[in-house]
Amino acid sequence: MGDRLQADVIIVGAGIAGTLAGYRLAKAGARVLVLESGPRVDRDKAVSAYRSAVVKTLDAPFPRSMAAPAPSESAPHGYYVQEGPDLFKSTYLRVVGGTTWHWLGTALRFLPDDLRMKTLYGVGVDWPIGYDVLEPWYVESEIEMGVAGDDSLGSPRSTPYPMAPIPHSYSDLRIADRISALGYPVTATAQARNSAAYDGRPACCGSKSCIPICPIAARYDASMHVKKAELAGVRIVEEAIATAVGIGPDGRVSRVLFKRPDGTDHEASGKVYIVAAHGIETPKLLLMSRTDALPDGVANRSGQVGRNLMDHPIQLSWALAAEALGQPRGPLSTGGIDATRNSASRGVRAAFRVELGNSGWQWPIGGPEVAAADLVRKGLRGQQLAAELAWHCTRQLCVSSLMEQLPDPDNRVTPAFDERDALGLPRPRLHYRIDPYTRDGMTAARAIHDRIFDALGATLREHRLDHEGAGHIMGTYRMGADPNTSVVDPNLRAHDHDNLYLLGSGVFPTGGAVNPTLTIAALALRAAHSIATALGR
Repeated sequence: MGDRLQADVIIVGAGIAGTLAGYRLAKAGARVLVLESGPRVDRDKAVSAYRSAVVKTLDAPFPRSMAAPAPSESAPHGYYVQEGPDLFKSTYLRVVGGTTWHWLGTALRFLPDDLRMKTLYGVGVDWPIGYDVLEPWYVESEIEMGVAGDDSLGSPRSTPYPMAPIPHSYSDLRIADRISALGYPVTATAQARNSAAYDGRPACCGSKSCIPICPIAARYDASMHVKKAELAGVRIVEEAIATAVGIGPDGRVSRVLFKRPDGTDHEASGKVYIVAAHGIETPKLLLMSRTDALPDGVANRSGQVGRNLMDHPIQLSWALAAEALGQPRGPLSTGGIDATRNSASRGVRAAFRVELGNSGWQWPIGGPEVAAADLVRKGLRGQQLAAELAWHCTRQLCVSSLMEQLPDPDNRVTPAFDERDALGLPRPRLHYRIDPYTRDGMTAARAIHDRIFDALGATLREHRLDHEGAGHIMGTYRMGADPNTSVVDPNLRAHDHDNLYLLGSGVFPTGGAVNPTLTIAALALRAAHSIATALGR
């Protein structure tokens, strides 16, 4: 055995949940050690890598490690072992700072009704906590991350946003005007993006590369709390790949085993353990940690670890408007339609949120270079080419709707012990299906997209017939009051092991129809408070 590291709190995963919790616990006086499977990211090098990349994918800017492989949008079978019947298309990063390095920045709260799906609509399950419990932690998360907004969007607020909203784009304003008679108001999207200088970071300059990287750090990512955590005394060990959670004879966690890229074995021990390694890697680690005493893995008395895998399957549509919309100019999205998030139809089909894009056809087709190549093939050159390209690109519009997906125990993550990575660790095996509830929501979204396109006099329109992944991996170790049907309690403590906490969107019993990051942060801060109290801090 190599290094034997010690601290009061051992955290696996240096994404937003792990770094926020580590920062708060260190400020409370705890000694904190964070193990992160991936390498560190240098922003300037990442921006340069993205600018020079021929194919500008989500992961193009970031260093990759053979010892900590991750899924890629261009190779859905490259790391995942997919067993269908539908492809799981969402990916994540394994780097210090986690997947927030390439998120859009949308920071919306859940609706109160999102936490009571079983009671109100007869589908899914209820959360074991209500919106009133989450609300003060939403406030703290918005302060920590720096969220800009101006409306409750249906979620009651006790305080204003830290910053004024990012202004609507010209495209948002034109769409709002054209669809005003449809009864779908266009709302400003609350987002963790600076509308003014905040927390030592500059205001957004609209560089249009929010996904995959903000070049000036105006959009929040967890690297900000990596810095704060380390200044508070947290030790972050990069390229430390957790391989097992060890359980002692008393049923408590006694250590975390990890490997370095050279294959050597090490361990870390403490009083309290937190696994915050994402909705795929966390259940994989718990299930890999099986022993004769725990043949089903750690924290899995309920059999729910790895089950109820959810995303927000996206209905993607695009059109060519009859008037110039000022596309493509970023941030990538500044407005949306939130009125569709709490439909009375939620008992029979998925609710969804409509996101209005500012990047033309970048996502479904490609950027202006694609349109330019098409026009060149048609024989256009010189000024005629430039004029036609400007006419076409400014009228492009992409609309995407994020679907609610219900928990299904057959949608699951398990370790593929027969398919291993370069370190000999199991790859994640996924079984995933999009059910009729979600597909009916996609049908309803297409109808709304068509009404928007009609109002804009669209001369061309397309609907992607298959789903896209949102990158919102939820539900694989859900919280609940009953140890027989859930993995963690409302404080995110594992029912089976009283010194183990599990953070991240894997604890979500249901996923609503909005991006999960703000709720991840709120729950992580709440759990950190509980842990600090348990430590006597």
